[in-house]
Amino acid sequence: MTRIGINPARNRVTTYRPARVTVAVLVYVPYMEGYFRHRLDVLKLCLGSLVKNTQEPYDLLVFDNGSCDEVKSFLHEIFDSGAIQYLLTSSENIGKIGALKILFRAAPGEVIAYSDDDIFFYPGWLSEHLKLLDSFPNVGMVSGCAVRTLFDHGTKSNLRLADSDPEVRLIRGQQIPETWEHEWAESYGRDPEAHLEAIRSMEDMVIERRGVRGFAIANHNQFLTPKLVISEHLPPDWSGRLMGEMNELDNAIDEGGYLRLSTIERTTKHMGNMISPAMAAEAGDIGISTDDMAQTTLFKTVQPGFTARIIQWKPVRWFLQGLYNRLFWLLAQQSGDWLVMTETDDK
Repeated sequence: MTRIGINPARNRVTTYRPARVTVAVLVYVPYMEGYFRHRLDVLKLCLGSLVKNTQEPYDLLVFDNGSCDEVKSFLHEIFDSGAIQYLLTSSENIGKIGALKILFRAAPGEVIAYSDDDIFFYPGWLSEHLKLLDSFPNVGMVSGCAVRTLFDHGTKSNLRLADSDPEVRLIRGQQIPETWEHEWAESYGRDPEAHLEAIRSMEDMVIERRGVRGFAIANHNQFLTPKLVISEHLPPDWSGRLMGEMNELDNAIDEGGYLRLSTIERTTKHMGNMISPAMAAEAGDIGISTDDMAQTTLFKTVQPGFTARIIQWKPVRWFLQGLYNRLFWLLAQQSGDWLVMTETDDK
């Protein structure tokens, strides 16, 4: 096979280096009716709060797990704005665990901050997650909102650390505010009063080390994890199930000897399949409007300088590209640079 000229990328290097943290969001909105009628609004608030309230360096990786055209269009719009660094799209729903197997292995960072697409992020959420990750040994998961019912599994490693490390203290009692539990039940479509009644006899566990505290549990709908840890504990087989297998993932990480923790202050919140008036008001209090047009402005990146804007203007780009093409052919002909290269040469 022959070709003309040399690939201009040869011998060039990129200055790109991935951030320590890849924020990875899994999106699934298959249509805009019934259960999913308001889910695009929820997705916008999820990503909008993430972009606005994340101050630390990060790369945003989104996996679209077979969503409808309206959602795909929105994701491509904010990808084009620069708010999303990596956008993966599946032609069909491959299941949650199946999507995580691709999503986590594709993340370039050494730490992955995973989220479902219906989570609200409060200011400072990432710094609080990283504080727990960096303050405790062998951390496998850190989430931003503890729920009392989660203490029924995946706590063995936390208890072992509290028993074996004199620097670690375990505090039992009811520490989770009732308001969190009430709002959690509402977001899952459960009767809040029945939920509160069911958990009144249960206790929480707080773990403390060198003055840093966290709840001794994690929530698998949103968590931060070292990439090496999560990659080791994903199930090896493809079950085909669209949902489920997350408690099994929790237990696998716990059995592997890794801690599962949550921030003491609520740094993230589950919204459910619609934005409640209370959630909209809470978002407004920290400067995030749930109006669609205002929501889109959250994803606008820093505007380029005057020269960059001129070059990006389509007529100018067409002219410059045409000039480049003509100069390439002219120089190639003038210098006799008609290179015949084999398929084994570098591209």
